[in-house]
Amino acid sequence: MSQNSDIFKVDVAIAGGGLVGMTLGCALAKGGLKVAVVDFDTPSYQVEGDYDGRASAISYGSAQVFKGIGLWDYIEDHASPIYDVRIADGHPMRGISPLFMHYDHRDLGEEYGEAALGYIIENRQTRVALYKLAKEYETTDAGGELHQFYPVGVDTIERTSHKATLTLTDGRQIEAALAVAADGRKSKIRAEAGIKHNEWNYDQTAIVCTVEHERDHQGTAVELFLPNGPFAMLPMTDGRTNIVWSEKTKLAKEFMDLSEEDFMAELQLRFGDWLGDLKLAGPRFAYPLNLILADHYVEDRLVLAGDAAHGIHPIAGQGYNLGIRDVAALAEILVDAKRLGLDIGSHSILTEYEKWRRFDNVMLAAVCDGLLRLFSNDHASIRLARDLGLAALNKVMPAKKFFMRHAMGVIGDLPRLIRGEKL
Repeated sequence: MSQNSDIFKVDVAIAGGGLVGMTLGCALAKGGLKVAVVDFDTPSYQVEGDYDGRASAISYGSAQVFKGIGLWDYIEDHASPIYDVRIADGHPMRGISPLFMHYDHRDLGEEYGEAALGYIIENRQTRVALYKLAKEYETTDAGGELHQFYPVGVDTIERTSHKATLTLTDGRQIEAALAVAADGRKSKIRAEAGIKHNEWNYDQTAIVCTVEHERDHQGTAVELFLPNGPFAMLPMTDGRTNIVWSEKTKLAKEFMDLSEEDFMAELQLRFGDWLGDLKLAGPRFAYPLNLILADHYVEDRLVLAGDAAHGIHPIAGQGYNLGIRDVAALAEILVDAKRLGLDIGSHSILTEYEKWRRFDNVMLAAVCDGLLRLFSNDHASIRLARDLGLAALNKVMPAKKFFMRHAMGVIGDLPRLIRGEKL
């Protein structure tokens, strides 16, 4: 957007207009705050087909957040429900283990009725929906305001006891009560604020692509634990499936360099024939995999959200869901503070957000890391033990229901949006 040389004043300035940054911007605007979102990439570029090939597993709780901020109306037609999840060991040559864990949405009982466990939504479609929703907040008619600054980055942030002033790379300035770093795992804002982080490189790369197939997936998501990393098959709309194939980085490069015919032969070998013959539907993408955990989330007039605070392995499909839970918690705290006439950038208010979110984020990161180390190997004794463990858990309904509810994002101290209540 274009602005004059005067300082543009808002309640909250968000550095990073990706999925988490834009979701937070829309949530805060829904709650009546004036928000600025800054990003290097234009919306038109971010929704191009070759910008991002990933689809995200959106938990039941995250879908509640989407509904609460008005995003669901724009995205529902692109959300493929997950009714069943099957988790098992696999091997490119030996096939799939007969011992497995199976989540069935019908096992949840009357509390959730026929509700899906979650949804698979293409990241591109989520961005399209977020930009449509953001249009509603370009004026004050909808309550709050959301202003997008692009294509431009944040050059510096000057933080005092009373405000944060963002100087953009084109010289413009934004003054806010609070700055939010939602600029990803390599967050420049986090680094310049002196917030340290722990990082672990998994030496794995996620090969991501979308395939068409002969038979209907019927809303079934499958995660196979192959010797070199997990292989996820995620049900999409229009009879398609999104593949997230975690592979050793050296091998992943070799697979990416294969011809389409040879690549599909390798893919079919791992995918199996349960949906019939496969056909590649779009380009292939590759994303390096690592773990990022910030030491803390709060500094004076600054807070971290999403991958700037925590980035995890996609083994459980929870990365964006953690970011959405950050959004729900932070939006609730800031909106409530604003309604009470409090300073939304005060340290005491922001530490409540850190207390609320840090334990959940660290615990899930540790669980995903542990699962990856347990399942990304082909030791016969370990393979037998984990297969028997999956099969045993599959028979213990109370335990299985707990894990299902946890995957749905409805366990713990939940923000109002996740509970289905108004912000």
